[in-house]
Amino acid sequence: MADFTMLLDASGHILELSVNSEDLAGAVDDSWVGRDLRELATAETRPRVEELLQQTTASPGSVGSCDASHELDDDDSDLLVRYRAVARGNNAEILVLGQDMRPEANLRQQLMNAQQALEQDYWRLRQIETRYKRLFDMVSDAIIVVDGDSQRVIESNPRAAALLSPDQDSIAGKPFPVGLDKTGTRSVKALLDEVRLAGRGSIEEVHTEHGDHCFDINATFLRQGNEARFLVRFADHGTEGVSMEHGADALLGASLQSSPDAILLTDEDGRVIAANQTFLELAQVVSQEQVLGQLADRWLGRSGVDLSVLLTNLRKNTNVKLFSTTLQGEQGSTADVEVSATALSNSRGRNLAFFIRDVGRRVAAEHPSAAQLPRSIEQITKRVGRVPLKDLVRESTDVIEALCIEAALALTHDNRASAAELLGLSRQSLYAKLRRYEIDGPGDEAG
Repeated sequence: MADFTMLLDASGHILELSVNSEDLAGAVDDSWVGRDLRELATAETRPRVEELLQQTTASPGSVGSCDASHELDDDDSDLLVRYRAVARGNNAEILVLGQDMRPEANLRQQLMNAQQALEQDYWRLRQIETRYKRLFDMVSDAIIVVDGDSQRVIESNPRAAALLSPDQDSIAGKPFPVGLDKTGTRSVKALLDEVRLAGRGSIEEVHTEHGDHCFDINATFLRQGNEARFLVRFADHGTEGVSMEHGADALLGASLQSSPDAILLTDEDGRVIAANQTFLELAQVVSQEQVLGQLADRWLGRSGVDLSVLLTNLRKNTNVKLFSTTLQGEQGSTADVEVSATALSNSRGRNLAFFIRDVGRRVAAEHPSAAQLPRSIEQITKRVGRVPLKDLVRESTDVIEALCIEAALALTHDNRASAAELLGLSRQSLYAKLRRYEIDGPGDEAG
């Protein structure tokens, strides 16, 4: 019936105590016997215990209850207890049942913490939604979010409603495409089918139903959990300057498109605007659309660090020359490259041009590959950025070990037994290391 039971006299002193819960071991013990229950309670809850004892004594046989707390000697927290008391007949003894309320208090605290966390998340999401809606309404291009299953418009900004349905404030809920001529409607439907498979796509010169506007349309496919969405952007024809399909030729020119070196054109943040055919081959991608809008560090550099270094230097110095890094292909291949870059200013802002040369053969001649041990610390330091630090540390250890073995062989005139003794190795260990590092010697031994 209770976690612990007490028998009190009429004055409230504890005569007997029985503890039924292991969780209360050390908190409620025989040291309570003989003490006044009111004195054991904290100052805040002492009046409640006093009231409970008076009520029980005044009405024998009736059950009273109250919540109280007790200070614990070896803990900063209090012992929370719910008491039920009843007076036993004419002898004025009081039977008190105590229930440990700490588990319930912990649950209440967890509930309160969860509610506070939910409220904080709610307000954070509200702020994000507010910023998103404000940005969505401010952009100059018409933007529409389309449901991937029903192909109905979920959201549209005011610009989209003004261009595609001037007589209505919103086109949300309408089947998409909306407000285009028959040719444009067919083209956009085909575009969505293509984008569902390829992830992104674009078409040019799509006209509105009344022929008063012409657009270039870019679409991207997004999947969020079990929901699919199309993000469609309408740009007034001519405002983009260069179409997605012919962007590389227009921005780079025919001569740079056929350059033997890879050429990449990005914005100030490193997002790809155009790339020539050599870069596409090194990156192992099929078409221009697969790289447009992507961050260059998806292929360039071992991580985002290399691109960040290049962008920082271009902001400060305008030009970067012979920056050594790697280029990762989509199929897993890696090429050692040197990058020279420059910042280009135009009417739209600044673009960055990266000239990427595959120097795999030349680097292999100067710097041994990971399969071949470097012969000096200088060679190892030149590989920083191409090889992870843990591999460089291991190679440094191997280089030092190989150099020490060669020095020991030189000191002992290639006497392997003496060299092993000099190095503190067994002959078998020395022979194994000689084979590992491919160190040759006449092999004459003493003894």
